[in-house]
Amino acid sequence: MESLKKNKDFTKVYRKGKSKANKYLVLYYLENNLSYNRVGISVSKKVGNSVVRHRLTRLIRESYRLNSDMFNSGLDIVVIARENAKGRTFKEIESALLHLGKIHKILNKK
Repeated sequence: MESLKKNKDFTKVYRKGKSKANKYLVLYYLENNLSYNRVGISVSKKVGNSVVRHRLTRLIRESYRLNSDMFNSGLDIVVIARENAKGRTFKEIESALLHLGKIHKILNKK
Protein backbone atom coordinates (compact mmCIF):
# COMPACT_ATOMS: atom_id res chain seq x y z
CA MET A 1 0.00 0.00 0.00
CA GLU A 2 1.38 3.38 -1.02
CA SER A 3 0.56 6.32 1.22
CA LEU A 4 0.05 10.02 0.60
CA LYS A 5 2.65 11.92 2.56
CA LYS A 6 3.03 15.41 1.14
CA ASN A 7 0.72 18.22 2.19
CA LYS A 8 0.29 19.30 -1.45
CA ASP A 9 -1.04 15.82 -2.32
CA PHE A 10 -3.62 16.02 0.48
CA THR A 11 -4.58 19.55 -0.57
CA LYS A 12 -5.03 18.49 -4.20
CA VAL A 13 -7.40 15.67 -3.17
CA TYR A 14 -9.36 18.04 -0.88
CA ARG A 15 -9.73 20.70 -3.58
CA LYS A 16 -10.36 18.62 -6.70
CA GLY A 17 -11.67 15.35 -5.27
CA LYS A 18 -15.13 14.16 -4.36
CA SER A 19 -16.15 13.55 -0.77
CA LYS A 20 -18.78 11.67 1.16
CA ALA A 21 -19.14 11.08 4.87
CA ASN A 22 -20.83 8.79 7.35
CA LYS A 23 -21.01 8.70 11.13
CA TYR A 24 -17.35 7.79 11.69
CA LEU A 25 -15.34 8.71 8.60
CA VAL A 26 -15.06 11.17 5.70
CA LEU A 27 -13.61 9.83 2.42
CA TYR A 28 -12.19 11.99 -0.37
CA TYR A 29 -10.96 10.50 -3.63
CA LEU A 30 -9.37 11.73 -6.83
CA GLU A 31 -8.06 9.82 -9.85
CA ASN A 32 -4.25 9.82 -9.96
CA ASN A 33 -3.47 8.26 -13.39
CA LEU A 34 -1.28 5.60 -11.75
CA SER A 35 -1.84 1.85 -11.69
CA TYR A 36 -2.15 1.76 -7.90
CA ASN A 37 -3.94 3.57 -5.09
CA ARG A 38 -2.32 5.98 -2.66
CA VAL A 39 -3.99 6.37 0.73
CA GLY A 40 -3.70 9.18 3.25
CA ILE A 41 -5.20 9.11 6.74
CA SER A 42 -5.93 12.20 8.80
CA VAL A 43 -6.99 12.23 12.45
CA SER A 44 -7.40 15.65 14.06
CA LYS A 45 -6.37 16.54 17.60
CA LYS A 46 -10.08 17.14 18.28
CA VAL A 47 -10.56 13.37 18.19
CA GLY A 48 -8.32 12.70 21.19
CA ASN A 49 -4.80 12.41 22.49
CA SER A 50 -1.98 10.80 20.52
CA VAL A 51 -2.79 7.27 21.76
CA VAL A 52 -6.38 7.56 20.51
CA ARG A 53 -5.33 9.15 17.21
CA HIS A 54 -2.67 6.53 16.46
CA ARG A 55 -5.08 3.69 17.31
CA LEU A 56 -7.63 5.09 14.86
CA THR A 57 -4.95 5.53 12.21
CA ARG A 58 -3.92 1.89 12.62
CA LEU A 59 -7.53 0.68 12.45
CA ILE A 60 -8.21 2.64 9.25
CA ARG A 61 -4.94 1.54 7.63
CA GLU A 62 -5.60 -2.11 8.48
CA SER A 63 -9.22 -1.88 7.26
CA TYR A 64 -7.98 -0.57 3.94
CA ARG A 65 -5.14 -3.09 3.71
CA LEU A 66 -7.43 -6.09 4.22
CA ASN A 67 -9.94 -4.79 1.66
CA SER A 68 -7.58 -3.08 -0.81
CA ASP A 69 -8.39 -5.61 -3.54
CA MET A 70 -12.02 -4.43 -3.45
CA PHE A 71 -11.13 -0.81 -4.32
CA ASN A 72 -10.69 0.35 -7.93
CA SER A 73 -7.07 1.18 -8.75
CA GLY A 74 -5.65 4.52 -9.86
CA LEU A 75 -7.04 6.62 -6.99
CA ASP A 76 -5.70 8.96 -4.35
CA ILE A 77 -7.85 8.34 -1.26
CA VAL A 78 -7.89 10.46 1.89
CA VAL A 79 -9.74 9.13 4.93
CA ILE A 80 -10.52 11.50 7.78
CA ALA A 81 -11.63 10.18 11.16
CA ARG A 82 -14.48 12.01 12.87
CA GLU A 83 -14.84 12.48 16.63
CA ASN A 84 -17.50 9.73 16.77
CA ALA A 85 -14.89 7.20 15.61
CA LYS A 86 -13.12 7.39 18.98
CA GLY A 87 -13.46 4.11 20.88
CA ARG A 88 -15.03 2.19 17.97
CA THR A 89 -14.10 -1.40 17.18
CA PHE A 90 -12.18 -2.58 14.14
CA LYS A 91 -15.35 -4.03 12.58
CA GLU A 92 -17.22 -0.71 12.94
CA ILE A 93 -14.37 1.24 11.29
CA GLU A 94 -14.01 -1.37 8.54
CA SER A 95 -17.72 -1.33 7.76
CA ALA A 96 -17.73 2.50 7.71
CA LEU A 97 -14.83 2.49 5.20
CA LEU A 98 -16.53 -0.06 2.93
CA HIS A 99 -19.81 1.85 3.19
CA LEU A 100 -18.11 5.01 1.90
CA GLY A 101 -16.49 3.00 -0.89
CA LYS A 102 -19.93 1.78 -1.97
CA ILE A 103 -21.43 5.29 -1.84
CA HIS A 104 -18.60 6.64 -4.04
CA LYS A 105 -18.90 3.61 -6.35
CA ILE A 106 -15.14 3.01 -6.11
CA LEU A 107 -15.47 -0.64 -5.05
CA ASN A 108 -15.08 -3.46 -7.58
CA LYS A 109 -18.11 -5.64 -8.18
CA LYS A 110 -16.94 -8.80 -6.43
